Amino acid sequence: MSRVAKNPIPLPKGVDIKLDGRDLTVKGGMGSLGITLTEGIGFGQEDDVITLSYEKDSQAAMAGTTRALVNNMVKGVSEGWEKKLVLNGVGYRAKSSKTSVNLTVGLSHPVEYSLPEGVSAESPSPTEIVLKGIDKQAVGQAAAEIRSYRPPEPYKGKGIRYEDEYVRRKEAKKK
Repeated sequence: MSRVAKNPIPLPKGVDIKLDGRDLTVKGGMGSLGITLTEGIGFGQEDDVITLSYEKDSQAAMAGTTRALVNNMVKGVSEGWEKKLVLNGVGYRAKSSKTSVNLTVGLSHPVEYSLPEGVSAESPSPTEIVLKGIDKQAVGQAAAEIRSYRPPEPYKGKGIRYEDEYVRRKEAKKK
């Protein structure tokens, strides 16, 4: 049985939830997101608390997943999601505009990454990128795609890494 699905989701002030058939819409100060509930997953709302239920034990895992997705949507429309990337290497720098991020990461050409809709980027310094948005999946996917241009390598530590990522360093080859 899923223990995650049994946890209630607190609703912050300013967030509205609407269920239309199987379609669930979450609206808040930063925007709105939607999801379609699977068959057999029940939805309940009392005051400022949302609860999910399921009919059969075989639906417990999907109920837990749905609960996590709804919780991420509630947090996204109220606070938003943020991912920080750090560029480590000589000459590595990033410049962000409204719709794209320009990366110079040791390749023969600069890389122009177009941001998906709903994700914004800023560069507080030339070696940092901060991605923001209301959809957790879109922000994480954009961060992963930017990181994939030059993942961190274990010998010198050069590359693009997440702010909280630890790169285990290896010793160089001995003569």
